[in-house]
Amino acid sequence: MFNDIGPLELLTIIVLAVLVFGPDKLPKVIQDVMRTIRKIREFSESAKQDIRQELGPEFKDFEFEDLNPKTFIRKQLENDDLGLKEIRNGFDLKKEMAEVTDAVHSYESDSSSSPSTPSSGSAGGRVDMTKKPEDSGPDDRPPFDADAT
Repeated sequence: MFNDIGPLELLTIIVLAVLVFGPDKLPKVIQDVMRTIRKIREFSESAKQDIRQELGPEFKDFEFEDLNPKTFIRKQLENDDLGLKEIRNGFDLKKEMAEVTDAVHSYESDSSSSPSTPSSGSAGGRVDMTKKPEDSGPDDRPPFDADAT
């Protein structure tokens, strides 16, 4: 509960408690605080038990700590019911990228070694986007698809 309180902070709290309550009343105040904390814990545990009973036997392993999103995700990833480890181990990104790179390089070397006809408007398998299309007659319309419009 108080995991983030250091020794210096604890000493400061004790000194302040002695100054505020005095050495006479301090033991009584500590007993009252401890009694209150015990009652709150008992109330919390009984509420948890009531909730578990109301949920039924399907949720007998239900833990309230699982309601914390970080805990829930961590628990689900540890179970690995989805087979994420198998997928992660079966997928090698470096190998996939090397295959794609090799395929691209082999395509480029094939297209540069094959002769191309510059009169068709492409140079080395590439289209020249700076050239304007040649004027065509009225009968050379692009195909019309009535369903696409």
